Amino acid sequence: MLKVGLTGGLACGKSFVGQALADLGCRLIQADELGHQVLSPGGEAYEQVVREFGTAVLDRGGKIDRKRLALEVFGKPERLAVLNSMVHPPVIRREEELIAQIAAADPSAIVVVEAAILIETGSYQRFDRLILVACDEGQQLERAMRRNHADREEVLIRLNRQMPLEEKRKFADFVIDTSGSKEETLRQTREVYQTLRRMEL
Repeated sequence: MLKVGLTGGLACGKSFVGQALADLGCRLIQADELGHQVLSPGGEAYEQVVREFGTAVLDRGGKIDRKRLALEVFGKPERLAVLNSMVHPPVIRREEELIAQIAAADPSAIVVVEAAILIETGSYQRFDRLILVACDEGQQLERAMRRNHADREEVLIRLNRQMPLEEKRKFADFVIDTSGSKEETLRQTREVYQTLRRMEL
């Protein structure tokens, strides 16, 4: 089985590439989805997060409102570190459990874990190969503003807090450039998939 990390900058098209790899036959695990699960009532991080950040982060139904929670840590690296220390360990445990289940059922599988900050957290070292999804900053800005209905200033602040894509490239085995058309992105993704299939461990 081959374990592959999939990461990228804000609004670079990571989820699009992840879905394309899944369509080609990879087994896709989305860290963001697991993050939702561990923050849900009854999830491993729920009570800890509510204790730490207060009931102001809850919606009327008692669920954690991720947008409110994001505001609590936005621009506060030390608070973000606290939140990550609560959320990341159970997310990684869930990832490893899913990987083990897939390995048992299909030893020749290619498992792709899609996560935003694999490099920053050092988590990329858990994988056999790393794919980086990248595009130019102008496109990141435009896409993020459109997707998140955010203003330019807010998106620029988020971009400036991320590790630059050029820095991330140093860690990647493959770079998929999503600056062009969807067809061009899919072509690159198919090439990467075919290479992964040949190097299967």
